[in-house]
Amino acid sequence: MSVIPWPLKAVLPHGLPGAATDDPASMAAALIQSRQTILPKRLVAPGPSPGQLVDILNAAAHAPDHGQLTPWRFVLVPAAARSALADVFAQALHDRDPSATVEQFEQAREKAHRSPLLLLVVVDAERGDPAVDMAERLVSAGCAVQNMLLMATAQGYGSALTSGKALRASGLRALFQLQPGDQALCFISIGTVASRKAARARPHASAYVSTLDIGRGVVPGF
Repeated sequence: MSVIPWPLKAVLPHGLPGAATDDPASMAAALIQSRQTILPKRLVAPGPSPGQLVDILNAAAHAPDHGQLTPWRFVLVPAAARSALADVFAQALHDRDPSATVEQFEQAREKAHRSPLLLLVVVDAERGDPAVDMAERLVSAGCAVQNMLLMATAQGYGSALTSGKALRASGLRALFQLQPGDQALCFISIGTVASRKAARARPHASAYVSTLDIGRGVVPGF
């Protein structure tokens, strides 16, 4: 019987469907396949404890990172700062659509108060070696975020990524003190799942994998 490496065993909850408790690959697959986007409006308190948050944030450090630049960072938005973010969301909507209704402005503001844990993901296009282009930095950031989502899933929490036009708003850039080379990529929301939709059907690998064949070119499948 194989021995489960300590780091993997330590983060996986008991009872993941389809997980063989003595098979690390099976447990990893079960964790990955159990991750599901839960909309922030369906995430409630409690959120991660301070210790769990440390584990979530530390998971990001294991993402691929060409040149070891750490070209991404995360900004926590605690409860005391949510009203300021709500103002930014409302102003961004006004700048886009001054004729928006009172209800639409309230909906924009309310988005800042969803989910007990909220972080902004920022990618730095200028940090470190300029030869590492933005595409590589974004890929690294995506891997870091996925590590965090999987850790939150292993802890029993739901999570979601959200974006929108407000990420490009001058007010948001000012609030988070973003520099010219910074890109606000998305928000991460994490919390206890109040309700969830049925898991959506996922594509099989054959739908998105092809093989380079010297005689026939790129052919579907693997």
